[in-house]
Amino acid sequence: MVRLLALTALLIAAPLAARDSLGVYDGWAAFSDASPRRCYAIAKAQGSPPAPAYATISNWPDKKVRGALHMVLSRDVADTSAKGASVRLAVGDKRFTLVAKGRNAWAKDARDDAAIMAALRAAARMSVSARSAKGGSFTDRYTLSGVATAMDAATVGCAGRL
Repeated sequence: MVRLLALTALLIAAPLAARDSLGVYDGWAAFSDASPRRCYAIAKAQGSPPAPAYATISNWPDKKVRGALHMVLSRDVADTSAKGASVRLAVGDKRFTLVAKGRNAWAKDARDDAAIMAALRAAARMSVSARSAKGGSFTDRYTLSGVATAMDAATVGCAGRL
């Protein structure tokens, strides 16, 4: 029953352009889009945030991108150029600062993406925290159960194209 609920939630979360389901793995799922070609792992934040929040790890074969993190946050973030305003990602005991605009956040560069991918494989939980554009701070939380398998399924889904 839990897997069915997770699948339902992730299918709702998946972009409408998603062509193929590559599988559901605990709290994570993997999908493949045909045009533009993309394979990705995706999870919905836990709890009931004010707006849907998602984490994706994508492979874009045409762009030669593999393992790119993209987060859709539950709130708009404050201007990150302001003093003390940053988006912080915690994966297990590893910490990263993300680049953000509006409700979207990404790793600073391919090197950070690679470090985040390695941390995801070794941790049980992930959270992203920031200051809201409306004031106060917030945290979106994720379980990482199934993330490694979903990432692998996304990689295989685009194999031979990267």
